[in-house]
Amino acid sequence: MILDLSIGGVLIPGLLVFALIALVATMVVIRFLAATGVTRLFAYRPLVELATFVIIYGLLVQHLPSIGLLP
Repeated sequence: MILDLSIGGVLIPGLLVFALIALVATMVVIRFLAATGVTRLFAYRPLVELATFVIIYGLLVQHLPSIGLLP
């Protein structure tokens, strides 16, 4: 179960925290792909960025609770 994060008494949903982590990771991956020139192979870059975000987000939601980083 993904728990909420409490910061100063304000509850932040755990999935929102995962989304922010996935957004940062997506930016890093896309910059790496752009630096290596791989993004020139894609016809529609925004779709690749969205797909990268969805894949990273799905992996975070699926695997972080199972490895014990979240209760």
